[in-house]
Amino acid sequence: MQDYVGHLFYDVGAATIAAFVGKQHPTELTDEDLELVVDFVKREYIRQPLQSFLTVAFPNSGFTQPAYFNQPDKQKTYAQRVLQSYTVDTPKSEELCVFTGQPAAAVAFDVNDKLPPGRAYRQHVPLITGEGTINFFPYGDVGLPISGEALLAIQVLPLGCAKVGPRLLAVHSDNPEILYYFASTFLEQNRRQIQLAQASNSSRLPELSLKHRTLMIETLLKTGIMQREAREDERPFSVTAYHLSNSGQGPALDIYELPMQVIGFLREMETPPFKDIWHAIVSRAWNRSSDSRITSGKAKKSEASYNLLYEDLFQLPERADRFIRLYFLRSAWRDLANNAGPRGENALGQDLRLVSWEIAARFLRRILDMDSERIQQIREMGSALATYVSQQHDRRFFRQFYSVRRYDQLRILLIKASQAHVRQGNAPLIRLEPFIQVFEDGDELARVDWQLARDLVLIRMIEQLYELGWFKRHPEVIDDLDDTDESDNEH
Repeated sequence: MQDYVGHLFYDVGAATIAAFVGKQHPTELTDEDLELVVDFVKREYIRQPLQSFLTVAFPNSGFTQPAYFNQPDKQKTYAQRVLQSYTVDTPKSEELCVFTGQPAAAVAFDVNDKLPPGRAYRQHVPLITGEGTINFFPYGDVGLPISGEALLAIQVLPLGCAKVGPRLLAVHSDNPEILYYFASTFLEQNRRQIQLAQASNSSRLPELSLKHRTLMIETLLKTGIMQREAREDERPFSVTAYHLSNSGQGPALDIYELPMQVIGFLREMETPPFKDIWHAIVSRAWNRSSDSRITSGKAKKSEASYNLLYEDLFQLPERADRFIRLYFLRSAWRDLANNAGPRGENALGQDLRLVSWEIAARFLRRILDMDSERIQQIREMGSALATYVSQQHDRRFFRQFYSVRRYDQLRILLIKASQAHVRQGNAPLIRLEPFIQVFEDGDELARVDWQLARDLVLIRMIEQLYELGWFKRHPEVIDDLDDTDESDNEH
């Protein structure tokens, strides 16, 4: 087969074919390999559970059309035309395939020879228009010219997708290793589910417990490339997920992108300096249902269906300020508030250790590409304020800094604290140039992201105060804080 071409349908289908026969790349495939895949598709696509499942990809095709269920000869003819038009003896058209650039197959992809040779429609290729509809085709010439090789890959496509609800989840990447991993992983899951369904005489594939975006992240993190240490010669990559349905009752397509900077950050979080704390942060973001289902007279707890942090990764970098506030700052305080009452030092330490400046700093560099000098100024300001709070036992300042909502209030709060520090014979707590670099654009004009800067300073303060043992000496501070923020509750 031809190499990857950069189109979701062909690439995922070709990777799935390679995975099916244990090859690592489509260019390694032989005619014998393709015959093995074709035999599987011919056998399984016309019986349950795939016969029902495939309506989401190929409605009204020869595999899913109820009129053909009792006409095995027609199903055989249809399967041969859409699956085996790649062979050398298949006549070729003068038109070129829109996917591969190779000559299109000069074969009608229906059982009655009513369709123009080499032209594919909605029953053959998901999310294009059907027969007779001229919209979106050049010159009103309906259908897409397609080669037999591309058509075979597209017919195999559903096997390399995850079934999530009533749709398919297909994952594409500019990294062939990642593309292949997703296709092979979903293929393995589907083949197991097919066997389970057939063993129980079920017409439905078992449902996956995870939502599509969470499933994508969970699968991505298990790839070897995400777990091995990064090499200098390893190029960055992005990943795009397509949650799609070609069903006649509700065609749909949602696209979710993970840009290379987000993937780079996730890879870094899997390394030893950050892994334990990062996994603890992630574990607290799972959404777990409080409902219990009754099964055979016993209450069974429903499993987690999605991870809030994983879902929010797809809003980066646009919602980076909210991400930092929710997962690097607020989560530990929220856990403390939800467990009101006497708490031992161990519980307190487990919560506050999750407020990590180093993780936040890596996030700023990777996701926001923040200037390293500004990051350093934020760090130093947070350290200085933590020292001040610890030495002066200034619980009131900490509470006010934590809860301030207006920039003028923040500025006055810092000025007063600095003045108090000077009156005690100390150097100024806050100096002009670092303050401007962190919070202002000049001429007393607040930066658009001043609240983000405040959160980052606070992250460093909490980390330092925890290491200084200040929270152990003043546990009442935690109970006094108001952690209500409407922007944190958007799910």
